[in-house]
This record gives sequence, C-alpha cells and structure tokens, in this order.
Amino acid sequence: MSKHWVNPLKDPQDKRLPRIAGPSGMVIFGVTGDLARRKLLPAIYDLANRGLLPAGFALVGFGRRDWSKADFEDYVHEAVRAGARTEYRANVWERLAEGMHFVSGNFDDDAAFDALAQQLADLDASRGTAGNWAFYLSVPPNFFDDVVHQLDRSEMARGSDGSWRRVIIEKPFGHDQATARDLNRVVNSVFPEDSVFRIDHYLGKETVQNIMALRFANQLFDPLWNANFVDHVQITMAEDIGLGGRAGYYDGIGAARDVIQNHLLQLLALVAMEEPIIYNPRELRAEKIKVLRATAPVYPLSKSTARGQYTAGWQGSERVVGLRDEDGFDPESNTETFAACTLQINSRRWAGVPFYLRTGKRLGRRVTEIAVVFKQAPHLTFDEQMTSAQGPNALVIRVQPDEGVLMRFGSKVPGSTMEVRDVNMDFAYSEAFTEESPEAYERLILDALLDENSLFPTNEEVELSWAILDPILEYWENRGKPEDYPAGTWGPESADRMMARDGRTWRRP
Repeated sequence: MSKHWVNPLKDPQDKRLPRIAGPSGMVIFGVTGDLARRKLLPAIYDLANRGLLPAGFALVGFGRRDWSKADFEDYVHEAVRAGARTEYRANVWERLAEGMHFVSGNFDDDAAFDALAQQLADLDASRGTAGNWAFYLSVPPNFFDDVVHQLDRSEMARGSDGSWRRVIIEKPFGHDQATARDLNRVVNSVFPEDSVFRIDHYLGKETVQNIMALRFANQLFDPLWNANFVDHVQITMAEDIGLGGRAGYYDGIGAARDVIQNHLLQLLALVAMEEPIIYNPRELRAEKIKVLRATAPVYPLSKSTARGQYTAGWQGSERVVGLRDEDGFDPESNTETFAACTLQINSRRWAGVPFYLRTGKRLGRRVTEIAVVFKQAPHLTFDEQMTSAQGPNALVIRVQPDEGVLMRFGSKVPGSTMEVRDVNMDFAYSEAFTEESPEAYERLILDALLDENSLFPTNEEVELSWAILDPILEYWENRGKPEDYPAGTWGPESADRMMARDGRTWRRP
C-alpha cells in the first residue's frame, strides 16, 4: 500500500472535491479524558458523517477501565450525541461503531500493549486499515515517555510494506525550552519528525487559516503590511470563564505557558511572516521559523510585561469567586491567570513595530482577535475638531466567537458640517458562506491522517517559542504575587500602564 493514498476517482488538484483519508485507524490514549469526550470523539464522528473517513476506519481506545467493546461503544455514543456538530445519522454511527474496540491497561503494562498490537493486526485483516495507524496521545506530557517506549517495544511505532505510523501530541509541549527539548528528544527517538503531529487547535480554525488568504491573495493589504504604515499589533485571547475544575492542572502552568507560548506566538508568526514561495507545508514552516527566530521580548521587562490573578467580581449578572477560592487551587500560588507582554520582531518589515500579546481568564468577554492598528496619516486636511471622534485605522481579524474580519476607518457624519467619525466595515463568515465551518479538531485529525502537516508546529517552532517566553517567565519567577484584577474586567492595571508608557491603549473588543 502506498504511503500517500490517492482516491483514483478524484483529481487531487480539484479543490471543489473533498480530501478523503485512505485506509487507516486511530488509537486514542486517554480516551476517557475530558478532551477526548468533548472534542476528539465528536470530531471523528463528524468526519465520518461528512464522508471524509474510509468505510473501514477503526477507532481503538486504550485506558484503565475494564470495558468491553459494547461499553466503549456506549461511551463514544454518549459523547457523540452530546458534542457532534453534524446531525446524528444511525447508519453512519453503526458503520463507525463496527470498527470500535477497547484495550484495558496501564502505560507501563507490557501485556496490555502486546494485546493492543494484536488488536491492530486483527483490524488490519478485518477492516482493511492496511497497517496505517495514528496514535493520539491525549495524556499529560509526563506519560509521553512511557507510551512512546511501549509503542517502540511492541513494534507498533514502525509500519511495514509501505504502511505508515504517526503520533499526534497534545500540548503543553514542555514547561520551558529545556523540557521541550527533552520531550522532542523522547518522541523523535521513536518517531521521525515528519511522523509527529503536534496539535495546536487554534491553527485548525478557519479564521486563522484565512490570515494567509487575507494577506497573500489580496493586493489590497500587502503594500501596507509593514513598519511604514503599521503602528502596532495587538493579539488577544480572552476567556470569561474561571478555572472551574481545572485548578489542579492549571496551578504551576499559568496563562503564559498555557496560551502565549503556543496559540498567540503561532498567530504572531502567521501575521508577521513573509510570503512563502509556494503554499505547501515545508515553505510555510520555513517562513514561520524565520519570524520566531527574529522575535524577542522588549526590555526592561518591568515595563513591557504584566501579569495578574482574578479576584471575586461580577461576570455579567453572575457573582463569581476569586482564584484563591477555586477548589483545588493553592491560595499561596503565584500562578498567573492573566499575562501580557510586548515583543519585537527584528526584521526590516517590522522594525520598530511592537506586538502586544495578552491572554486571561475571567475577563470582560470571550474573544480571540488580532488587531493590526495603522499609523495616523502624516498630514490631515481636517482640523482637530473635525476629527476628534476618529481613532487610528485598524484591521481586526476575529478568530472567535464571531469569526470574521472588521475594517475600521473614518467617514463623514451626515450633516452640514465636516465631522469625521469611525465606522466599521464588517465581514462575517456566517453571513458570507452557507457552509458551517468545521471544528478545528476535525480539520487537524483529517490532516494527520492525510499526512498534511502545514498546521502542526515542528519541534524547532516549539523550542523557539520557549526561547521567546523563557526570559519573561524567569523574570516573573522572583517577583512575588501577580497583581489582582476583579473578575469581569480586562485585567490588572499594570497591563494598561504597559500600553500607556508607549502612548497606546488596549482595544476593548
């Protein structure tokens, strides 16, 4: 069986036709966890429902529970009915359920992995999966070593006769650059880098992928996309929820490690990178790596960074508790729930343009956006009074929840006097396209099965991201407790002071 399976009935160059995975199966480690239940299992059903998985697709769960095939089917069925994006169809479910199996065991259990290897061999024969298997490690990083070692020992990590084996890894990719290197070394000792797919689910979102189309398919923006016209860039990922049941996981990680190191730095790379020679994974990754190599914190860090912890407050009409009262969180912890930093890109295109990144929990609303804010015109025909209600032009890419692109510019107010005020030109995905955007995990799982790796960070990207963030984390390490901010606000006052020192303000989405 060829490594790159092509449907002989479809022209791979015809973009109107869907890409369908070839014969294959997936093993999910940590299948009983929250991520698998809420995201992975519904995404697999949605792919099957859209006809993007092969008819003989097999799904194997591995976990400690003593489940039969029927027990596993019931569990997946419940997850699908609760979380699937597409409509439920009994015939699709029945076909998918035929290929479901569960193997009980621990990650250090040789016999369990031997049983798993036998199960895959049986499915290759009965389902026609052709020896092509993706191993999804939906487990904490401290278990990666055990799982990868067992896959190597049992010879499941190596395909034969042209078949492939791939590993899909969930973040966090390490705790700092040193641990990320160790993690990459462990994984790459068994799986070559081109068989490793590191999931950053933000890269699977339609709006994030649209950044490249917006920049490189339109002559309208490219001439302005540089330090001659751009004043600064703000990248925000705000959540209105608190830690909830994740307090134990979150303590010791914090907002910067959880979001800035992966999601926000990947968004920065897509916004700032040069145009690839051609749209393919190799060239895209090369341009992102160039940007990350050129990116560094702005010093002094006392003025260019901010961090905080939320306290009790009002989230809309609901009174919510503060971080130190969340179940399972150490009230003496210095782990931040809000993080902001100022970065610079040392390149000709972006010299002198600050990139402001911020993320936090219990903020004013849930929103992720990229705001490219332009410089004021060097000369204004209109006097100050005429333009007092006008701010700088901006292009805002909304990643979630209202996916789209907004342009802010000045327009004359109707009337007998010349008064210029900001107006918005708004493009919304939901209004422009009739087809609903697939969930990020649908796109990424399908890409992993198709060996399409442009949306998956390489080990070099991961290590470069840590190199950018590590100096900030080390600086915060010895600075005591983060500043308090009330729930429902937009973060600590230090974040506003960080911007005010540069004569700028945060957007209020």
